[in-house]
Amino acid sequence: MAFLKPRERTKERFSLLLLDLEEYYFEQHTAYHVTSGSKKDKKVRGSFKVCSRSIIFDPEDFVEPIIKIPLRDCMKIEFVEKETNPFNEPRPAAVCISCEQVIFIKEVNVIEAYRNERGSKKMTFQLEVWSKTEDVVQTLLQLHRASCLEKLGDQTAMIAANLQSRLARSSFDKNCFQSVAEKPHMECTVEMVTPLVSNPGHVCITDESLYFQPLNGYPEQVIQIKLQRVRRIYKRRHGLKPLGLEVFCTEDDLCSDIYLKFYNTADRDEIYYYMATFLENHITEHTAESYMLQWQRGHLSNYQYLLHLNNLADRSCNDLSQYPVFPWVIADYCSSQLDLTNAATFRDLSKPVGALNKERLDRLLARYSGMPEPRFIYGSHYSSPGYVLFYLVRVAPEHMLCLQNGRYDHPDRMFNSIAETWKNCLEGATDFKELIPEFYGSDSSFLENRLNLDLGKRQNGNLVGDVSLPPWASNASEFLEKHKAALESPFVSEHLHEWIDLVFGFKQRGSEAEAAHNVFHPLTYEGGIDCDSIEDTDQRIAMLTQILEFGQTPKQLFNTPHPQRITAKFQSVRRSSSITSPVSELSPASPSEDSSFEDLTDESRKLAWTNMGSLKLHSSCKIHKEAVTGIAVTRDGTSIFSTSQDSTLKMFSKELKDFQRSISFSNMALSSCLMLADGKTVVCSSWDNNIYFYSIPYGRRQDTLMAHDDAVSEMCWFENRLYTASWDSTVKVWQLDSNDSNVKRSRFDLLAELEHDAGVNTVGLNPVGTLLGSGCKDGTLTIWDTSSFGIFQQVQCHTGNIHHLAFSPDSRHILSVGSDSCMKVTDVQTGMVISSVKADEEQRCFCWDGSSVLCGGQSGALILWDLLSNLVTTKIPAHSGAVRAMWMNELCNTVITGGEDRQILFWKLHS
Repeated sequence: MAFLKPRERTKERFSLLLLDLEEYYFEQHTAYHVTSGSKKDKKVRGSFKVCSRSIIFDPEDFVEPIIKIPLRDCMKIEFVEKETNPFNEPRPAAVCISCEQVIFIKEVNVIEAYRNERGSKKMTFQLEVWSKTEDVVQTLLQLHRASCLEKLGDQTAMIAANLQSRLARSSFDKNCFQSVAEKPHMECTVEMVTPLVSNPGHVCITDESLYFQPLNGYPEQVIQIKLQRVRRIYKRRHGLKPLGLEVFCTEDDLCSDIYLKFYNTADRDEIYYYMATFLENHITEHTAESYMLQWQRGHLSNYQYLLHLNNLADRSCNDLSQYPVFPWVIADYCSSQLDLTNAATFRDLSKPVGALNKERLDRLLARYSGMPEPRFIYGSHYSSPGYVLFYLVRVAPEHMLCLQNGRYDHPDRMFNSIAETWKNCLEGATDFKELIPEFYGSDSSFLENRLNLDLGKRQNGNLVGDVSLPPWASNASEFLEKHKAALESPFVSEHLHEWIDLVFGFKQRGSEAEAAHNVFHPLTYEGGIDCDSIEDTDQRIAMLTQILEFGQTPKQLFNTPHPQRITAKFQSVRRSSSITSPVSELSPASPSEDSSFEDLTDESRKLAWTNMGSLKLHSSCKIHKEAVTGIAVTRDGTSIFSTSQDSTLKMFSKELKDFQRSISFSNMALSSCLMLADGKTVVCSSWDNNIYFYSIPYGRRQDTLMAHDDAVSEMCWFENRLYTASWDSTVKVWQLDSNDSNVKRSRFDLLAELEHDAGVNTVGLNPVGTLLGSGCKDGTLTIWDTSSFGIFQQVQCHTGNIHHLAFSPDSRHILSVGSDSCMKVTDVQTGMVISSVKADEEQRCFCWDGSSVLCGGQSGALILWDLLSNLVTTKIPAHSGAVRAMWMNELCNTVITGGEDRQILFWKLHS
């Protein structure tokens, strides 16, 4: 299990879970529990533990029960002096306690409900080191006074003062450093957090390791984490305050290596940023958007993606009030076979659990409509400490006993059956719980009573044992295997984004949450209440306790609709009520194709992009007098055409390795060029507002299209349509008469004029010509539907000029680069910027395959980016000035670049 993964550091029975919630373990002394017998006193040796609200005696003999004495139930705590009279029987000093209640735990070393004995009792303990007895009694008297204060706030304040005094009188023992050469950077007081437990102590960070030394020396004297092993660090919200820091030494593990709660945010942040600086050379700080891009393109499984989102949303296995939340995905727990191709098998992921049953929802909405502010539809949450331990009681019984004051839940209310639990989540008046990650893991022990726990007898006479499984699973391992398969199934992959919208996204709050029937109690939301503003300490503590026990809504990660995953084409299992995504209609894959996530059927392209870092310069030429602005190549690859700010179009022969023709259309710069599908015509755009058509066979200008009122910046062509962008703030769409084999100006009809608020620098079509992207000088990215010429999406993407943009091969994303030095990936379906990479300099042009980008920068270098990790993988020296134009062949193994240095460079991929 996730939070049970940390090593069993000791074989002793004692655990911090034996303490009350919010209680601290201060110190321990070897002692004897003395009970009077008829002939001779009985002495049991063990550990006498002083805690902030109780005394715990842990006998060495496991047959003897652990004894817990709540300080609030103590009538008298006194120091009995050592017998010094030589005529009396010698007797050591002792701690004598008169109390009204004693709790017996783990009798005969069995984990079971605690046994409480009420009534007047007298307990005597003799410390092995007699000299410490009086000091221990004074400490107990002080803590006893705190426990007996009338107000909970006063109790808490007095105990906190005692704790801070102990921490102030101690410091980190630097003899614990692994190496004498280590240089300490910072030391401060913290608490190590594990589920339901906080353990105070000192943290020290050096240039090699992070150390935690518990105040009480439990579970060991010092815990060390080498900084070189750290893979992820997260700031955490703990107890509604930004005080937590969680450290992971693995990439994908659910459980962290240590979770620390600091006493002030400044200390937390200093250690966080020190670690981040230390790790920045080999650690990438991922964002929700970068993980989203990896998931969308199939590089992360659904399970991995949900784990990452939970992590980013402050969900931790060390905090049961913010435990990772996973969805129910299966709705069929009755069939003998699980059919993952049938939509009826699955839960509707577009609705919260509370809205899955219409009759129940109608009753809840009726109550909601008449409810005074603050209103909520659901009075209980989908994730809380009680729900987590409901699922995990068979492997975490001590956590359940800690949470419920030493008792298990009623046998009929326990996690007895998968089908019963699902049924209750659908029909129960107050049961809206989701699942936890363990349901999609590989450890089935939480479904089996392997510890042979006595969890009680149900009303039907059956003992609570293993969890009853659905008919389609013969054992717990098979259940988990099929459950995991369902989570990764095509149906769930297609609809998981809808559940993410509810839990982590834009339907979590506000009007969208109300429309989706996804409104929980205001106290469950981050920022729902400021506990520090409540002056009465009792009320503040009660409110905080209520919030933590009730459960908390995850931190909101997305404010716009989450994009759908790019799934392979398969036999559709969509619900009849589902709305087909507009992007799926625009995708280049046909339903009959068995496409990959990348929708690249040519394996050589994939191989080429995998090896793009081995791009080598093949040859170069300098045939222009000013910056090269455009490159076009004939279909057979024998002739290369280039345009320049020197106003010329030049033709270069690959075979003769020399330029053959030079054409000047006007005295103004040419901004771009493209080759028409016939391979016989080159089209050039000019700063003189015109479009020029050059005939390759005839070697002359064929015609001129007077297109715009300002410079034409770029063009694109698809199936007899020419799209021209201009600084006059328009993109114009021209239709060529298909009956006319010659390209003549008179046969071009203006189909549409797409208005923008600023000059348009760049345009690009998706592979099937159904979407057009345009990028403006004000940083606005607009996506147009080429059938209606309406705006499909519009995003304020960059803070300045957009230099270049291009769709991914599958039409799902559009990449843009701008003068703000950012490369941004925008999801076409939702208009969300899902990845933003800040480069060291402006990138002017690029080619990409959807996840890797080869771009030309302002300094002239070619840079290969991996957008999934946001890392530069290769930097290739190229031009001595900005790269202004780039062309790549269909097989992606040949690249031609043009720069402000007037050079044209020819690149080949070397395997």
